[in-house]
Amino acid sequence: MTSTTPIVNGQLIGLTHYASRALLERVLARSGTTFPQSVALRAIADNGGDAERAGLVDRVTAALKFSDDAAARLAVEELVAAKLLDTPTADRVSLTDSGRELFDSIQAGGREIASQLYAGIPQEDLETAGRVLTVVLERANAELAAV
Repeated sequence: MTSTTPIVNGQLIGLTHYASRALLERVLARSGTTFPQSVALRAIADNGGDAERAGLVDRVTAALKFSDDAAARLAVEELVAAKLLDTPTADRVSLTDSGRELFDSIQAGGREIASQLYAGIPQEDLETAGRVLTVVLERANAELAAV
């Protein structure tokens, strides 16, 4: 039996994504947060904690490659109902203190997972993988936009 270095391909990327996401799902389960909700929290936090509701829905829809915005809209509405997002006006949402605390907790859990998964991998290898995956992502997004 010979051992060969695996070639990066869609299957390897997918399996890696699902394995690491399963670890993140454990973090999310502790707070009862869904993955789409965590993406919405990330999107609004990245926007300074305040966003136009429709824009937030669009960002989640695009990030998760949903075919329509129903699931993203639901995630945002669930966060509002849970008082993790506030609605200062009908068309805007903002992180509440509880929403910020939850987001920070999820981020801490994600950093812990990443530190375990990437431990011992040389920085140069991580940078190379990052460049390759960025190109693949750009190409995939271009293909999706062309359809």
